[in-house]
Amino acid sequence: MLKFRSMAFLAGVTLLGTACGGPETAEPSQTLTFEEFKAKAYQEPESGVFVYSGDQMAETEQELREVYESLVAGEIGQVQGGLAVYTSGGSDVKWTASEALNLTYCVSTKFGGNYNAVVKSMTTATGAWEGAAKVNFIHDSSLDSNCNSRTKGVVFDVSPVNAGGQYLARAFFPNSSRRNRNILIDGSSFSPTAPGLDGILRHELGHTIGFRHEHTRPEAGVCYEDNNWRALTPYDSSSVMHYPQCNGTNSWSLTLTNLDKQGAGILYP
Repeated sequence: MLKFRSMAFLAGVTLLGTACGGPETAEPSQTLTFEEFKAKAYQEPESGVFVYSGDQMAETEQELREVYESLVAGEIGQVQGGLAVYTSGGSDVKWTASEALNLTYCVSTKFGGNYNAVVKSMTTATGAWEGAAKVNFIHDSSLDSNCNSRTKGVVFDVSPVNAGGQYLARAFFPNSSRRNRNILIDGSSFSPTAPGLDGILRHELGHTIGFRHEHTRPEAGVCYEDNNWRALTPYDSSSVMHYPQCNGTNSWSLTLTNLDKQGAGILYP
């Protein structure tokens, strides 16, 4: 997900909430240049991907530039209905019905003393989504001892990363390349002051099956990201995909709401 602090670094290029809660375009004087926006994103040393908006991933600098251009253009997604599914070129970004039933993964033993906690939290978090939609996550533990971005035989890997607290964890969308189809968990996620790992992974797994941050919808009034989404349900400020610090009304336990379950069932009936 997740960056356990303010999203204020986007304020220069995102939308500002009005007194009545609606969005408006940032003033030109507040607009960051692309280079400034890029500098505020975190680039992972090993993969080279850019992480922005807490846990959103751009695989290349060109993709990051497209995000930036969408932000400064002030484009607003259209409410069509709470979950919002990622769209690209007018189509939903999701797994096919058969792919959704075979979402295999491994968990790296390089988590060391935290390995069992990650395995347990993945089981809990995947079970939450499996109970709401026709998706099936399968842990192939036989690959855990050699589990990384190059591991064949699984859809994605769950691996540790030293992000220096830049984020708690980050995931991917169904259209990501295999080398970046991973859930990376920073050591800060295991801190006593961090949100629970179950909730972190429920949020991240939402991304893996195609769901966007709920706060990119105009009703949130802040933390706008871009308009590449389609609403599946009415806006849900308590959604598991909504950052609490972005006018969310959920807690850091990050559990699925009834609207989350409804939206997941719509996308994967």
